[in-house]
Amino acid sequence: MITRYTSPKVKEPAPKLWSNCIVCDGIAYIAGLTSRNDDGVTIDGKDEYEQTKIIFQKHKALIEAAGGKMADFTKLTIFVTRIENNKQVWKARSEFFRGNFPACSLVEVSKLATPDIYVEIEGIAHIGKGK
Repeated sequence: MITRYTSPKVKEPAPKLWSNCIVCDGIAYIAGLTSRNDDGVTIDGKDEYEQTKIIFQKHKALIEAAGGKMADFTKLTIFVTRIENNKQVWKARSEFFRGNFPACSLVEVSKLATPDIYVEIEGIAHIGKGK
């Protein structure tokens, strides 16, 4: 069975678009999230570091709603528009993960949904498997 999880800390998309977090057989799939505010337009965070922190706070809220924790993440895909600022992404990531970091891909893309979005992150987690 596939179950959708939500958190009051993460704005849900309009109906019939996508789910931010679904779990099937104990594996959580978290959609690509950005640092957009609840109005869906405003971007919180001025640079990659701030945007990445906001995104991981959203990931944390969703994985906890699904009964997991940040240590349960096994794979991240991080999309950036300015790969030369990758150290800001890694700095923020280190504030949310300890021990074995998730497998991770960092991909530079030409643009994301709006010009002021520099980072988008999607993740996969195995609920209850992290230390």
